[in-house]
Amino acid sequence: MAFYGIASNLVNYLTTQLHEDTVSSVRNVNSWSGSAWITPILGAYIADTYLGRFWTFTVSSLIYVMGMIMLTTAVSLKSLKPTCTNGICNKASTSQVAFFYISLYTIALGAGGTKPNISTFGADQFDDFNPHEKELKVSFFNWWMFSSFLGALFATLGLVYIQENLGWGLGYGVPTVGLLVSLVVFYLGTPIYRHKVRKTKSPARDLIQVPVTAFKNRKLQLPQNPCQLHEHEPQYYINSGKRQVHYTPIFRFLDKAAVKDGNSGRPPCTVTQVEGTKLVLGMMLIWLVTLVPSTIWAQINTLFVKQGTTLDRSLGSSFQIPAASLGSFVTLSMLISVPMYDRYFVPFMRRKTGNPRGITLLQRLGIGFVIQVIAIAIAYAVEVRRMHVIRVHQITGPKQIVPMNIFWLLPQYVLLGIADVFNAIGLLEFFYDQSPEDMQSLGTTFFTSGIGIGNFLNSFLVTMVDKLTDRGEHKSWIGDNLNDSHLDYYYGFLLVISTLNLGAFIWASSKYVYKRETKEVNEGGIEMDSKALEISPLGLQV
Repeated sequence: MAFYGIASNLVNYLTTQLHEDTVSSVRNVNSWSGSAWITPILGAYIADTYLGRFWTFTVSSLIYVMGMIMLTTAVSLKSLKPTCTNGICNKASTSQVAFFYISLYTIALGAGGTKPNISTFGADQFDDFNPHEKELKVSFFNWWMFSSFLGALFATLGLVYIQENLGWGLGYGVPTVGLLVSLVVFYLGTPIYRHKVRKTKSPARDLIQVPVTAFKNRKLQLPQNPCQLHEHEPQYYINSGKRQVHYTPIFRFLDKAAVKDGNSGRPPCTVTQVEGTKLVLGMMLIWLVTLVPSTIWAQINTLFVKQGTTLDRSLGSSFQIPAASLGSFVTLSMLISVPMYDRYFVPFMRRKTGNPRGITLLQRLGIGFVIQVIAIAIAYAVEVRRMHVIRVHQITGPKQIVPMNIFWLLPQYVLLGIADVFNAIGLLEFFYDQSPEDMQSLGTTFFTSGIGIGNFLNSFLVTMVDKLTDRGEHKSWIGDNLNDSHLDYYYGFLLVISTLNLGAFIWASSKYVYKRETKEVNEGGIEMDSKALEISPLGLQV
């Protein structure tokens, strides 16, 4: 609620209160949002290497609360916000702008420790060696995102209205109090939480050691049988409590790090260490093709909102729908779709495929990306319609309302919400599930950093498109006056790159090999968690 209470309407605060132009406000929203999703890389590293998830979350949440209090102060105190006379606000001073952005980026810093660790800490409460708990864990991320988006729904419906009609101070003060209450509730459970013990002092060290050792051994021949590569005896993993990751025939150049007679001057890496590095490389390949979808998602809180402000937002004779509130339909469609996915779609597909998840993680992502392409295609078609209405009614002024109901934008919001059920939740689960055992916080930062880079990429695209198209007599595609711009061209551009990216995702998925590890240890031996490498109807590996 706190995060979306800021993100969903920040572009309007920057344009109406701080008097930033459209391109600058979109760029600044994307830069802040991108930072909030990038800083989890640092928070996850600290958690996996030093403090653990619980204490990293604890320290970061205090920073988060401090940022929220500062932000509420920035929009409440007269000395910290621009003065207004007869509805006309003066330009903010340098110190006012500085304090506002320091508050925002303090929140982004706090998010660095909360975002990657609270969801993984929740997943840690399930015992993978207990069949019943392992089955429950399959649904965890669905319901995790469901509850998160309940907060987002309140933000886009309630907080946005409060901000625009009752005051920004109250609009930011409510989520600040809500954040404090939620932390009290979290710490009430402290006596019963399970804490995952770190089994490696520096989990990320293998990511450097394996490539370096493989490079030193580059002139050595690989054995024909992978069993001849260096690996500990199974009893070592039983005694240490670590999980053995089994050999996969991808990124074979890294296998040279596990050659027994190496030239590195130190003991060879184990197959488990090598496979952990392979997993990270494979996830990076998938991560790269999630950047464009994250860029599409960034439109919800930026250009979609500005587009909505130009349309007829009347509901009855006196009520005006805040443009940012339409984002609540993303959340509503998610809240409706998650239970349907978990209670009906998964059991139905489970009977068809035999997969505990119903469909594979990459198939889930693929379906989400297809829906997202359809959503941006509809956004393009609606914007073409809006431009047609503008020409018919000869509208030119930046504050003139286009006689077209804001609910024309509804389909694109709803479809992006449904797409998120597949790709946003799917990505979070995929990166947690496929990460090496001691790097699961760091692994989930693939999810958060993808969103962050997507925001930065959107900021870069908006800036470059504006500069390249605003030349001579040509109209900028994204000008301050959206009634005299060509936003339809920009949406068409996004549609093209989304379609090309979908093809790249299908190719990357066809190359990906899932993690194979020891999943259960008992007195009788070791049971392997392995998946057959067969091709699904979507061309994605099962």
